[in-house]
Amino acid sequence: MQWRLILHPANDAFSNMAIDEALLRKGIPTLRFYTWKPSAISIGYFQCIEDEVNLEECKRQRVDVVRRITGGGAVYHDENGEITYSIVCPQNMLPQNIMDSYSIICSSIAHGLKYVGIKAEHAGINDIIVNDKKISGSAQTRRYGNVLQHGTILLKVNVKKMFSLLKVSKEKISDKQIKRAEERVTSIENEIGEISKEEVINAIMRGFREKMKIKFFEGKMDEKEKELAEKLRVKYESKEWNFKR
Repeated sequence: MQWRLILHPANDAFSNMAIDEALLRKGIPTLRFYTWKPSAISIGYFQCIEDEVNLEECKRQRVDVVRRITGGGAVYHDENGEITYSIVCPQNMLPQNIMDSYSIICSSIAHGLKYVGIKAEHAGINDIIVNDKKISGSAQTRRYGNVLQHGTILLKVNVKKMFSLLKVSKEKISDKQIKRAEERVTSIENEIGEISKEEVINAIMRGFREKMKIKFFEGKMDEKEKELAEKLRVKYESKEWNFKR
């Protein structure tokens, strides 16, 4: 099975989410890797931005805020601390059961991380854990007869900064609570030290090749996808979209 691989440079939050939706609408089997610049908060489709995000602090720290097309919770995307993946394909290429489709995708990523020396496993609905600590979370949507799943792979983690940008209780911002959160989350750097993004991406691709029997060719978005992403970016930048709930 041949899939397109897209390696994108860093983009802002609005472009990243517009590209993911454009790929979803076309449904060409694709694995995409990308990063965020500037850092950003993405909130789940069903969340209220004002309930979840400290908007003043985001503005002060020049952090973008965007609503995703997928569900789930608010996520902090650090421009230097994360690789994000998105996978798109027609629904009939994945199990019909959503839990089973999460399992095959997350297990492929976990399998790949072993090639950089990280013993990871799929846990819960959509998490990947290492020694009972979360290193990756994902979210999925099914529209237009296609599936989009995207998620984070943490290279570094800064819980204190994340808490400053999200609306969490004062009790949670205490040193004790930050330490507790740090004990539940890990990163590639925490586990094995610093390695390049390219090594991580190559390992994850190997995981997909071996688990899902995918062959990749390096490609680009076609002209229709690019045009669609440009149009969709206007939506993702808009107050109507981001404050819709």
